[in-house]
Amino acid sequence: MMVSRNTRSYPWHLLWLVFGGVLLLSPVQAQEALPGVFGEVIDVRVINLEIVVTDRQGVRVAGLPVEDFVLEVDGREVPIDYFTEVLGGQAVRRAEGASEVATGGLAGVPPLAPGEPVGTSYLLFIDDFFSIAKDRDAGLRGLMEDLPVLGPQDRMAVVAFDGRRLSMLTTWSRSDKRLTDALQEAERRPAYGLQRVAERRSALLDRETLDGIGGRTSDRFGNTGRLDIDEEAYTEQLSEQVEGMVSAAIATLRSFAAPPGRKVMLVLSGGWPFAPASFTVGDNQRLVYDQDLMGGPQLFRSFADTANRLGYTLYPVDVPGLISQALDDEADVGPNAGFRRDFVREQEIHASLNYLAAETGGVALLDSVRLDVLPRVYEDTRSYYWLGFTPDWEGDDGVHEIRVKVRGERFKVRAREGFQDLSRSSEVTMMVESALLFGNSPSPLPLGLELGKARKAGRGKSQISLTIYVPVDHVTILPRSGSGPVEYVAQLDLRIAAIDAEGRRSEIPVIPLEVSGPEPPTAGHFLRYDTEVTLRRTKQELLVAVYDPVSGNLMSAGETVDLARRR
Repeated sequence: MMVSRNTRSYPWHLLWLVFGGVLLLSPVQAQEALPGVFGEVIDVRVINLEIVVTDRQGVRVAGLPVEDFVLEVDGREVPIDYFTEVLGGQAVRRAEGASEVATGGLAGVPPLAPGEPVGTSYLLFIDDFFSIAKDRDAGLRGLMEDLPVLGPQDRMAVVAFDGRRLSMLTTWSRSDKRLTDALQEAERRPAYGLQRVAERRSALLDRETLDGIGGRTSDRFGNTGRLDIDEEAYTEQLSEQVEGMVSAAIATLRSFAAPPGRKVMLVLSGGWPFAPASFTVGDNQRLVYDQDLMGGPQLFRSFADTANRLGYTLYPVDVPGLISQALDDEADVGPNAGFRRDFVREQEIHASLNYLAAETGGVALLDSVRLDVLPRVYEDTRSYYWLGFTPDWEGDDGVHEIRVKVRGERFKVRAREGFQDLSRSSEVTMMVESALLFGNSPSPLPLGLELGKARKAGRGKSQISLTIYVPVDHVTILPRSGSGPVEYVAQLDLRIAAIDAEGRRSEIPVIPLEVSGPEPPTAGHFLRYDTEVTLRRTKQELLVAVYDPVSGNLMSAGETVDLARRR
């Protein structure tokens, strides 16, 4: 999608100070409405840590006072503002003298009296895009059988993603029947993992053909230092697919940001490689030196940071378990086929799950453990220390390291390892992206939007005019004096995003707008802004949002555009 500039007075003018260029597309889409926090910026003031302490034999250690804990942020010790021990699902102590923290009811820990039960909110994210149906369904049946494990204070919500749209199968519920119905509905949904196998098979067959005709020069270990053209194309495709899954998971977290009790996300992953290039090659004797290929923390950091920001512990589940040898035998031909490629790819999938778990203080459920998810997670989340602290928020998008230690004894501590200090701009962009994936408005505040005529703009693309009406009642207008007459100014941010019929999503640039006029605008009036966007000539959802950083107000409007028919 490309946006072009057009400034017009009505009666004020909106001056586009920064002009965005081409927006890259990646494969995700969503249309299900979902109650959430889209109408406000998430204001997280307290960072909560669920701490598991074990001795040298792996036995959990209970009864430690707050004085035994050392909390460090970026290597500097910081005070612990909140402390509670939870044992067997009940609060057993609060530190005397620990200060109350004003949490705003979003991400803070509520005060708990000794003996008070602490429930857990389980957010289940089901990956239909990478999962093979038989593997996914085996995990779903295990979850259904184990629902009675949940306690009366626990609840679960279920969301599924098929690579195009996010679907809420149930919001928070304690009902075994409702949750069973949602899991049965999930089992009936199509799964697209075999398509992912076919994509890999096609890419690898092309590679073996290239090797057979001498199309690649390599050493005796097969090292070329880079991918060939087919491998690179497949790696880029795989990276975009994983990025789409990460975006959908983040949108899901943000849509369920404020449940009560401890927050846990069960991530049923169909097989997301940590380093797509290594997964493509599938050979630990062949090195790839191309530093431009996305992989590792670059792909998954935003997922972990969002979970940490919102206080979720991630428990990723290895849906496929051991990779099917039969499928890989067909895909991987040639001298390097067989066990080594299975092993490398298995390790890549495990690496992504282990990373997400380690960064958020959870546990990765791998191989056969994937069929025993709820009992293991339930037991792991019943006893822990609950710590809270208030960082010095700067809103600079910085990532900060967290380390928790126990004084004196050589105990092993498991906790989340960091948090991101998101800027307001990033928060709003993520909020708009979440709303886009679920197909609803990110804000209840109105924004007028009119679509004009479309005209061809190159091969497979059309250009369409947009008129945006910003209600002056929801923006902050301030006087500004200089060498000339006083003018009245508002600084706004514009975001325009689209999802096409194939599920490809535009990135969302932040476009600063300055609104100015010689007199204060009249209440009830609208400011008008005209622009044009270039889109693929197909059906897509268009979302326009204007954010006022001073008031915190977000206004939005969406339209369905079918450029294949529109003239």
